[in-house]
Amino acid sequence: MSGYAVRAGGFVGVISDTHGLLRREAVEALKGSELIIHAGDVGGPEVLLELGRVAPVVAVRGNNDRGAWAEALAEYEAVEIDKSFVYVLHDLKELDIAPAAAGFRVVVSGHSHKPLVEERRGVLYLNPGSAGPRRFRLPVTVARLKFNGGDASAEIINLL
Repeated sequence: MSGYAVRAGGFVGVISDTHGLLRREAVEALKGSELIIHAGDVGGPEVLLELGRVAPVVAVRGNNDRGAWAEALAEYEAVEIDKSFVYVLHDLKELDIAPAAAGFRVVVSGHSHKPLVEERRGVLYLNPGSAGPRRFRLPVTVARLKFNGGDASAEIINLL
C-alpha cells in the first residue's frame, strides 16, 4: 500500500474513463493536485504519462484497458492518504470487500461515466464521471478529493 501526504488545503485529483482522450480542460482542472487517481478505462499509456507531468499517478485497469501496457495496472489499488485509506477500482459492482470493516474511508470507482459523491456507513463513495469522449448526455467531469484529519470530502468539476 502506497502512502501519500497532502498539504493543508491541498487536494487529490480524480479522473476516470478517459478512453485515450485526455482533454486540455481535464489537465487544467487537475493542476495543483498532489496526487492523481485514475479509476480505469485509461485508453493508453500516453494518458498516464501526461497526467504524471502534473502529479504522481495511481491508476487501475478498466474493462477496456488491454495490451501489454495495461497488464502493468492492477485491478484495484489501496492507497493511504493523510492517514485515510482509499480503495480504488474501476467497476463498483466488482467491490468484494466491506470498505468500512476493512478500514477504508473512501472508495473511488469509474465505469458508469456518472459522477457520484455519496456517503454510506461512514465511507465516501466517489465516481468522478468520465473525462473522455462524451457518452449519451452525461457530463464530462473530473473530481477533487480533500482530506481534513479523518474526514474526506469531494467535489465534481464540470469540464464542458
